[in-house]
Amino acid sequence: MDINEILVIAMFLTFIALLFTGIPVAWVLGGTGVLFAGIGYLADLHLDTITGLDYTTLGLVVNRLWKIMDNWILVALPMFIFMGIMLDKSGVAERLMQSMQELFGRVRGGLAITVTAIGIILAASTGIIGASVVLLAVMSLSTMTKQGYSMPLALGTIASAGTLGILIPPSIMLVIMADQLGLSVGDLFMGAVVPGLMLGAMYIIYILITGWLKPGAAPAPEDAKPVTPAAFLNVMKAVLPTLLLIFVVLGSIFAGIATPTEASGVGAFGATLLAMYNRKFSFQVLKEVMSGTMNTTAYIFAIFIGATCFALVLRELGGDELIESFLTGLPFGPYGIIFFILGVIFLLGFFLDWIEITLIILPLLAPVISALGLEIDGYGVVDNPELVWFVMLVAMALQTSFLTPPVGFALFYLKGVCPPDVKLTDIYKGVIPFILLQLLALLVLIFLPQLVLWLPANAYG
Repeated sequence: MDINEILVIAMFLTFIALLFTGIPVAWVLGGTGVLFAGIGYLADLHLDTITGLDYTTLGLVVNRLWKIMDNWILVALPMFIFMGIMLDKSGVAERLMQSMQELFGRVRGGLAITVTAIGIILAASTGIIGASVVLLAVMSLSTMTKQGYSMPLALGTIASAGTLGILIPPSIMLVIMADQLGLSVGDLFMGAVVPGLMLGAMYIIYILITGWLKPGAAPAPEDAKPVTPAAFLNVMKAVLPTLLLIFVVLGSIFAGIATPTEASGVGAFGATLLAMYNRKFSFQVLKEVMSGTMNTTAYIFAIFIGATCFALVLRELGGDELIESFLTGLPFGPYGIIFFILGVIFLLGFFLDWIEITLIILPLLAPVISALGLEIDGYGVVDNPELVWFVMLVAMALQTSFLTPPVGFALFYLKGVCPPDVKLTDIYKGVIPFILLQLLALLVLIFLPQLVLWLPANAYG
């Protein structure tokens, strides 16, 4: 191996080692980049090597940061974050829980179905996993316990429904992926609709089957009332405002009426109106929402800065060529390489947040996928159909890693708001069936890529 390859491997090992020190990820990324730029420069100066690194390498970071700050697509991030946090504060989920319980109350597993349906709606309106998992747990866990639900089933339903936000649009992860790979945000949003709804439907079918085979695990409440037109009307009153907001935001993007940035502003304003409609709006709430938006946005953009420095030094060392040659040299064939990549991303999801994986790993993999020669049909409408399809596979793999024991992030969000008597082993038992469903859905997407590409192709074709 030449000096550049040694430095690339050393960079990754240093990054992984520093992660376990507790230093913030943004500092680890930026610091590792600066450190190895200095090592490369000193090596060229004193060891007669040719790494190509010097102080001008770090100077290029300034230009990269300017392009990030000048990117109108990324303006959508704080707006979508504001929309999600405001909806979290608006009382929408509480109204949905109260009304939908009456609709599904007589069905075995009806409360779990209600939680899943609300998880789908929250995913399409907030897209913030931690907030969705915590909110669903606070609203439903005690009620499910009182109705006699099996603890693993209740916990697994809450955790899995809360993680749908990473996939179902408007997902802030898809916005960043589109920016990093030069893809259309509209294509990714539309491509995620069918997989996201398919996964939600698989959850509901599993809950219904569990209620039928094991009535004691998902009982219907003894005092359940018959479904009346009034109950159905209450559900419509609770659901329609949120669905209207989702339709306006996503529909305007899909129809080409508004850019994602413009639609995100409309969504933020609409979420504020919904909070007013539910009488949950106040200046204190606005202050909390703005503070949460600022903190989350600053966290993401700090990682942007660190990842930009890290990726620039890595590419100057030829890291992207090294990774591409390694992956394309694997004796697995195109689909075998994709399985290998998804397995690596799945494992990385245990230790890294999706932001680091999206900013560092995904851009390095895009040339590999393009070079595999996959003949994915974009119907002559979708640009780079193989990348759009691959992004959905990555999103699904990351969603699965959020749930997988022992270190899935969603599991710890859930444990943090559960009563002390709830054991972590109950959470692990509960999520296993949902992880298997996600892996099944991932296999379906691998072998049926048109589930991703059909909707954007027909909408824009």
